[in-house]
Amino acid sequence: MPDNKIHNIWLHRFAVLVSLSTFILIFIGGLVTSTGSGLAVPDWPNTFGHFMFSFPLSQMVGGILYEHGHRMIASIVGFLTVILAIWLWLKEDMKWLRWFGMIALLSVITQGALGGLTVLMQLPTIVSVLHGCLAQGFFMMTIVIAVATSRQWHEKTAIKFEGNSRPIFQAALYTTIMVYVQLILGATMRHSGAGLAIPDFPLAFGKIIPEITTQAIAIHFLHRIGAVLVSIFILYTVIKIITNFRNEPKLTIPAYTLTGALILQITLAAITIWTQKAVLPTTAHVATGAFILGNSLYLTLKIYFLLKPVIAKETNYISEPLTTI
Repeated sequence: MPDNKIHNIWLHRFAVLVSLSTFILIFIGGLVTSTGSGLAVPDWPNTFGHFMFSFPLSQMVGGILYEHGHRMIASIVGFLTVILAIWLWLKEDMKWLRWFGMIALLSVITQGALGGLTVLMQLPTIVSVLHGCLAQGFFMMTIVIAVATSRQWHEKTAIKFEGNSRPIFQAALYTTIMVYVQLILGATMRHSGAGLAIPDFPLAFGKIIPEITTQAIAIHFLHRIGAVLVSIFILYTVIKIITNFRNEPKLTIPAYTLTGALILQITLAAITIWTQKAVLPTTAHVATGAFILGNSLYLTLKIYFLLKPVIAKETNYISEPLTTI
């Protein structure tokens, strides 16, 4: 196998490692919020005056374990991103991807700074929400890099499709955008303390539409409306894919996975309410939301590179030169 192909394989595998590490980081971040451990370590960037990696393991108990562990994993993800960005800049042929790696690096640095500000400013809602939203955004960037460095992305072959592929691609794209908006609403609800503003489920104060008497109720109900819209978007996209590509596992498998994740997410939302925000289901709800976002984005990219010759002819905002710049 030529050296450049071996290089591409290892670059792709490393990009996947960064993406998986970021997902773990999001899960741990959700655990910090679910356990109320955000201020368990009151200083930053040190930990009780210690350099982060010199803090005694014997003192990592309770909330300190969650918060300090979150910081350590975040540092590892940051370090991996530095390597990935340099690797892309030095070895990647696609100019847009080299710059995208640098944007990802800038994002993870900004994310670390926002994490520090949340501690130093005593968890202000706006900074905490930005911290959570940028985490999801960075996760999406790592997925784009992982897919763009894959062998399939560079293949010239594409599945045959005689119909109009533009609505299918748009459905997946808009679903991804809608999921991200929903995660913004979820982060706002979580960090503003509105998670139990409506204490029952599936009804809201025994009604379909509750009386909006406080800001917390409004935020919580908006999140529920967003969940309904996301469900509609996902189911519409999945139906379009299964209808048009029934025998194409490269698309149907992520579509079915997205459906399963949606069912799990709704179940976790219900359990979170019924258990008064028990740590495990609440954290799993955050992680599953990130998984749905990543899966939806992956499906969108998958549709693009399998149908890109068709899409390139049908739309002006995605074009073939993207892979050759």
